[in-house]
Amino acid sequence: MSAPVLSIIILAVMFLLATVLPLNMGALAFVGAFLLGSVVLGMSTNEILANFPGGLFLTIVGVTYLFAIAQNNGTIDLLVRGAVRLVGSKVALIPWVMFAITAVITAVGALSPAAVAIIAPIALSFAAKHKINPLMMGMMVIHGAQAGGFSPIAVYGVTVNSIIARTELDANPMAIFLASFLFNLAIALVLFVVLGGGKLLSTPGGRLVEQAAEKRLSVSVGARAAGVTLQGSGSDISAAGVSAKGTSGSGTSSAAGPAPAGGARASMPQLITILGLIALAVISLGFKVDVGFVSITIAIVLALVSPAAQKGAVNKISWSTVLLICGMLTFVGVLEEAGTIAFVSGGVADLGMPLLAALLICYIGAIVSAFASSTAILAALIPLAVPFLATGEVGAVGVIAALAVASTIVDVSPFSTNGALVLANAPEDVDKDRFYKQILAYSGIIVAVGPAVAWLVMVVPGWM
Repeated sequence: MSAPVLSIIILAVMFLLATVLPLNMGALAFVGAFLLGSVVLGMSTNEILANFPGGLFLTIVGVTYLFAIAQNNGTIDLLVRGAVRLVGSKVALIPWVMFAITAVITAVGALSPAAVAIIAPIALSFAAKHKINPLMMGMMVIHGAQAGGFSPIAVYGVTVNSIIARTELDANPMAIFLASFLFNLAIALVLFVVLGGGKLLSTPGGRLVEQAAEKRLSVSVGARAAGVTLQGSGSDISAAGVSAKGTSGSGTSSAAGPAPAGGARASMPQLITILGLIALAVISLGFKVDVGFVSITIAIVLALVSPAAQKGAVNKISWSTVLLICGMLTFVGVLEEAGTIAFVSGGVADLGMPLLAALLICYIGAIVSAFASSTAILAALIPLAVPFLATGEVGAVGVIAALAVASTIVDVSPFSTNGALVLANAPEDVDKDRFYKQILAYSGIIVAVGPAVAWLVMVVPGWM
């Protein structure tokens, strides 16, 4: 059996094991890299580890560490309260506020599951109070998270752009970001119209919306001041870098103390945190400074300003995601040594129909990602498509953007972390079985239609 075929079998077994068993795909990938590299290819340990993405490791650790401190010191809750206050009595804007906040949170570096875990309990609580369709509200949160997920300093964006940077393909990080943002925004618009958004335009909201946001801020900041882990709703999602246990949308904690005096205003650490997030975007994007070093530097500055806020922040770094991405990219490097990438890409090219091949790649990414990690799928499929894209028969940026969108919009699936979080945070008066079926049906539509639409918009016209 040739090395490329054997490596594909190993990759398939890895995905199967990670799907049916609670095993980290990255850990399996390190084992696969070791077995394939040393046993089959005769590579030394140093040669295998040369494929380890050190820069990406620092970036993920830096941005998630920074975001954990921002969550601990109440800055995220402050931003949520401020955004909801702007809504005033316009209930119809609440879903869009949740979409925008989640997009901003992921765009500045938070992992998608972490952002959904924070915002979903708040959003679904508002849905219950103001008679907003919970399916619309939950999906708006998820699509918001995916809309910001491919910014040049977000985890998805950094992962994809780092892979492209290792090739000879033309990179266009902003095009990929805008493609994902606009695609998810379009889906959100359809959701809003189809699931009753028009009726909300005439629904008064009044002071209740603002009071709910203030209550959330008061409880969470008070709990952190008392050294209590933030309680939200649903299930333990520590793998996403946050903890959310409790009752649906309540946001209460028996150990939570009162909010600090003047809780209606931003504290000095919160103001510094907001300035730090702005500085991260300006320095890393405007001056092209490594986002990993910038983010971890800002995180350390915040830790020095408010030592109590960084308590437990290191534990909130999504180490499972770090292991996943670094393991997968190390394994992909060994695949390249085995000739697997050239082998698979040659098979795709032999189809003789570049557009069909691009559509096939998008559907593979979507179907597998609905049950497995989107990050792992991107880390595996993009390198496999690189030689095929290098022929120039189809636009490389368009195919990568379509693949990125197809592999992440399916995170609405109840079998993915984001979909499961929304399901777990369903309002108490909602039939959980019916809600599950609604999410399942919606995710089925997304899996069936989403990749084709992304392909039609981003690949077929040839403008990317």
